[in-house]
Amino acid sequence: MNSGFRAIFKEGAMDVEFPFDPLERAAQIEPLVMQEEKRIYSRFRASQYYGGIATADAVGCSFLCAYCWNYDRNLKPEPEDSFCTPQVVAVKLLNVARTCSYNMYRVSGSEPLLGERSFEHLVQVVKTLVRYRPNAIFILETNGLFLGSNPDFIQSLRIPNVRVRVCLKGVDEKSFETISGVKREYFSYPLTALIELEKAGITAWPALMGDFYRENDIMEFQLKLKTDHISADLELENLEAYPPVVGNLKKRKIEF
Repeated sequence: MNSGFRAIFKEGAMDVEFPFDPLERAAQIEPLVMQEEKRIYSRFRASQYYGGIATADAVGCSFLCAYCWNYDRNLKPEPEDSFCTPQVVAVKLLNVARTCSYNMYRVSGSEPLLGERSFEHLVQVVKTLVRYRPNAIFILETNGLFLGSNPDFIQSLRIPNVRVRVCLKGVDEKSFETISGVKREYFSYPLTALIELEKAGITAWPALMGDFYRENDIMEFQLKLKTDHISADLELENLEAYPPVVGNLKKRKIEF
């Protein structure tokens, strides 16, 4: 990885400069993808991850990760897709799960938690799912920024069968900034989220795209997590090298 990434350049009409403040970006993006209680979704689908999971693809993220498969939509969210209430999202997910005989659910393609409005939307999606399917398992995939900066909201996630997967973007401040495009001082926020989730008794674990790091870097990072009292094992992801992803990595001068 080219860990010396400090260049600042502009990205399209959103006029993003790297590295950026993700809290400011979240505040900018949330009004674009939320309409009262509704959020924009591009599709509802079956996915093979986790052994089979019903997936709702939303739009809008506080980070701009170089390897994101949904990068363009997250860079410049536009209301070209459907605004859905939490109840509609839950019903669509339940229909996918029923067709495929799944019992796991998630929101993907974006950051589910941009601010208070999107957080409440997500909570209502989960509560509706659990109302219809008490044994439903919901995997909350998040970059951890909102929960790390607003730990008081974590208690609202104490819903039966919620699991939280915190997707970490680097093993240190420099690699975090390189991958996410976010200012390096926010590196600790996802780690704070993991610590607070564990304190609250919520099942949570860290995940990391392992393709960008040497084995020794990953081992040292695993030790850091344990030192920070994050007991869950680190999940290592593998890069899915779609052509747009490869192109964006090259543009950001990131080797893999």
